[in-house]
Amino acid sequence: MSEIIASIGFLQQGPFSIPRWEAVFSNIDVLWAGALVTLLVASLGLAMALALGTVIGVMSASHWKLPRALARAYVEFYQNTPLLIQVFMLFNAIPLVFPGLFIPVIVIGIFGVGMYHGAYIAEVVRAGIQSIGRGQLEAALSQGFTYVTAMRYIIIPQAMRIVLPPLTNQAVNLIKNTSVIAIIAGGDLMYAGDSFAGRYGHYGPTYVIVGLGYFLMCFPLAVLTRRLEERTRAA
Repeated sequence: MSEIIASIGFLQQGPFSIPRWEAVFSNIDVLWAGALVTLLVASLGLAMALALGTVIGVMSASHWKLPRALARAYVEFYQNTPLLIQVFMLFNAIPLVFPGLFIPVIVIGIFGVGMYHGAYIAEVVRAGIQSIGRGQLEAALSQGFTYVTAMRYIIIPQAMRIVLPPLTNQAVNLIKNTSVIAIIAGGDLMYAGDSFAGRYGHYGPTYVIVGLGYFLMCFPLAVLTRRLEERTRAA
């Protein structure tokens, strides 16, 4: 009997009590708005990372030393410093370098995750390009293609089939890493959850729902990654 009474008390007064869940669900629009910001930052950040990563990846696979050196410097810097510090520095350094210039925190978040994951995507693209036989590039060059057009029309289309699974995995990581913009009040899902939980004290249910939100955004991409890997191995 005492165990039943204790469990009832936990449901009424504990960190995961029913009234706390009711309070969170009655204000779910706050978390929903944060989730929309997360999706916006993730979508635009991914587009930037793909464009930047493709260019840097092509530079990394180049036979010219200067593009390779620049690409290597970019990749090493972003892969060996925390994203949290990068976003924090972007947020604080831009007003110092350009006084009076106002950049919305969402834009800083897009640039932060875009440039960070661009370095990882560059390595994926470089590995995909180098997996294609060097003879194909040489044959294209001998037929009058420039290095850029040979990459665009011959090498990269073949490499895409190889790099799609790791690229999809990078998209999953990018969505999760958008949570770092909470430190600059980015209005994302993590920030919305932190703000709501800190204001009302409903930490347990809030973070469960926030975690579930990230899971729902990432899980379909994780499944897609596995299927693409299986298809690549079967080909």
